[in-house]
Amino acid sequence: MTLHNRAKFQPSGKIQFGIFFQGVNSGTIWKAPESGSQTDFESFRRIAQTAERGLFAAFFLGEGLRLREHLGRPHALDVAGRPDAQTMLAALASVTSIIGLVATQNTTYNDPADLAHRLASLDLLSGGRAAWNVVTTDNAWTGANFRRGGYLDHADRYVHAEAFVETAKRIWDSWEDGAVSSSVSADSWAVPSHVRSVHHSGQHYSVDFTPRLPRSAQYRPVLFQAGDSPAGRDFAARQADVIFSAHPKFDDAVEFRADIVARSLAAGRGANDVQIMPASEFIVAATDEEAREKKEWVRSLQIGPQQAVAYLEQFWGRELSAYDPDGPLPEIDPVVEETSETRGSGFHGAKARQLAEQWRAESKEKGLSIRQFVSSRTSRVDATFTGSYTAVADTLAEYARVGAVDGFNISPWLIPTGLDDIVNHLVPELQERGVYPTEYPGSTLRENLGLATPVRSEALESVQL
Repeated sequence: MTLHNRAKFQPSGKIQFGIFFQGVNSGTIWKAPESGSQTDFESFRRIAQTAERGLFAAFFLGEGLRLREHLGRPHALDVAGRPDAQTMLAALASVTSIIGLVATQNTTYNDPADLAHRLASLDLLSGGRAAWNVVTTDNAWTGANFRRGGYLDHADRYVHAEAFVETAKRIWDSWEDGAVSSSVSADSWAVPSHVRSVHHSGQHYSVDFTPRLPRSAQYRPVLFQAGDSPAGRDFAARQADVIFSAHPKFDDAVEFRADIVARSLAAGRGANDVQIMPASEFIVAATDEEAREKKEWVRSLQIGPQQAVAYLEQFWGRELSAYDPDGPLPEIDPVVEETSETRGSGFHGAKARQLAEQWRAESKEKGLSIRQFVSSRTSRVDATFTGSYTAVADTLAEYARVGAVDGFNISPWLIPTGLDDIVNHLVPELQERGVYPTEYPGSTLRENLGLATPVRSEALESVQL
């Protein structure tokens, strides 16, 4: 590719899918006869193999470092079904053959040499299918589960993460090509002079590490990143291969793409070097009317009476069980000024009393009950594609035509059958339009995403970490 082309974004004209197994939360139906276990391996196997049958690029697991809380107690309606990502993905590697395996792993509460080795192990043993979704956490609530506590200043989280990722890349690149003999007649299995040690001394840790594994078929794990702040976007533009974004709506996606292209070029990378796959929900059926009816059923089970009241209690900071879920919002004020992170990062730092006043006015104006209002707040309004298979395929084809995104990371609302209609009906519609793969183009995740072979880290030797 010429320098001119590298500076100009060029749509691939294709859409790819990933599957985000999210566990129990307000987007998951776990209380219906159709619902399977959120923790049995069979659920993970079933949905991973369905995704692979549908030529999905990757299976994506989140991370839960601490059980979420509700009014000071374990939150009984949320966060289950997130077993250790690398353990689960290693098991899935043995029952799948080509789909990528993405593990969310935190830079704050891991050590770079240890995490890089474990990810390299998954990458090697899966034949080059591993990926790392890089996340940061700085809150003391999560940090209390770790020996170092919540020590990281919020402003430093990406500074720390960048040093961590650079160190991991050096570890993965430390075995040169030809370091392992390809002949049984060779004098030694490996050539010591072709293996470099990695040294790092920084503010948060020091590493003096000689990596123990050669590189995988895709050289090193693919890097995902999901930060959306200006600092997070810059970090992704410098380091990531794929952004797991929160911008699936068309105009917003186009704007986000333009911003990431600009940041990638500013970071010295090509305009197409960072792919974008927003989180999305699909509610599809044979006709638009059937899809609308299915959506009503999905929403009624995602936000039941318990979930609706519990959602408000998180902001009010008090029991609200005396209030009718089908009645108006509570007239009493919250007892907290600002919500904490104990329910998850999405609830952190909200101005509770100000929100309560705004929400009461909005629900009264629109005539919404507690349950209807909460459903409107928690449903993936901008992230949901609803309609017939043909209508949704036409919509996605337009995304592909302009290059708004490279694909979608689908959060199924039902486990383990939540991908069946997508794989059986939507994927063929997309293939007919020529915007979805008809076969896996390669054997590694990097090949299947269309990513270039990464530049070896010799070029990064002078970087100050």
